[in-house]
Amino acid sequence: RGMVLVDQHAAHERLVYERLKAARAAGGVARQMLLIPEVVEIDQSAAAALVAEAAALMELGLVVDAFGPGAILVRETPAALGDADVQGLIRDLADEVQAAGGAEPLAERLDAVAATMACHGSVRSGRRLTQAEMDALLREMEATPNSGRCNHGRPTYIELDLADIERLFHRR
Repeated sequence: RGMVLVDQHAAHERLVYERLKAARAAGGVARQMLLIPEVVEIDQSAAAALVAEAAALMELGLVVDAFGPGAILVRETPAALGDADVQGLIRDLADEVQAAGGAEPLAERLDAVAATMACHGSVRSGRRLTQAEMDALLREMEATPNSGRCNHGRPTYIELDLADIERLFHRR
């Protein structure tokens, strides 16, 4: 009858985001302690902004401390992110926290931080998934609210029915 094309990064990003939100609502995001804490060097004002939000970040499973001027020490990350790019995550979070400037209500700030974390902890576009991983992704999409769009509003999948496919090949 047709086919469905899935953007695996966008779909996984939505799923991780919804998991983080659900875990936070249920009382806390499971954390994964880093074997060796990671030092991230950033602008001094960005580091201060992140340290000021340390309690909120901990609520989302990210444990950070100041590590001198212009550096953050990351001790724990949300377990849902798996092997995330900690350097990129901290830099993006610093930008986001500085842009918000504490003006947003805490719940909205936490959702924005969770969205950034989900992006960094998601399957990368172009990575080959195994059949089992593809099946698991699709099954979880079926069970997850809002799985039709990623956190940025892009579609996670598109459907092409047989008529659409025939039109692409000028058959109709």
